[in-house]
Amino acid sequence: MKQLKEFTIPFVGLKVGKHQFNYTIGQSFFDVFEYDEFNDANVNVTLDFEKKPTMFELLFHISGTVNVNGDLTNEPYDQPIENELKLVVKFGPEFNDENEELLILPHGEYEINVQQYIYEAIVLAVPLKRIHPGIEDGTLKTDVLKKLEELSPKQKENEEVDPRWNKLKELLKDK
Repeated sequence: MKQLKEFTIPFVGLKVGKHQFNYTIGQSFFDVFEYDEFNDANVNVTLDFEKKPTMFELLFHISGTVNVNGDLTNEPYDQPIENELKLVVKFGPEFNDENEELLILPHGEYEINVQQYIYEAIVLAVPLKRIHPGIEDGTLKTDVLKKLEELSPKQKENEEVDPRWNKLKELLKDK
């Protein structure tokens, strides 16, 4: 993975206190990671960087949209995303990023690259099940949906339902 220098923060020159960094993330950002789940991306990232004498606190605010294909019909749509990621950076004898909320940088480091954390926060903000909004409200009309409807099992009108199923349905109604 190529390190993008616009995501490298040279913290040595920063004064103790709060600082803010803003990033606009597009599809080219994900091309660096060779991540092809998104068709397009328009995500804003605000990084609140608080420098303290012995450590840093980073708070990433993620909001925007990513264009993904829906799971059911594979139709593309814009998925809104929101996420926050908090990271504490301390110094130690060697680099350690085993804990997802704590990063240990070796003594003598003078900069930190935050692109991996932004990438992870955006990817994790996308829901596991991606449902096209047109499916939820019934406005999406595609050949795939027509074929699924055509192939779905149908109950014949004069066919009797096993009475055990009716008893199970009553359990749902009792709640």
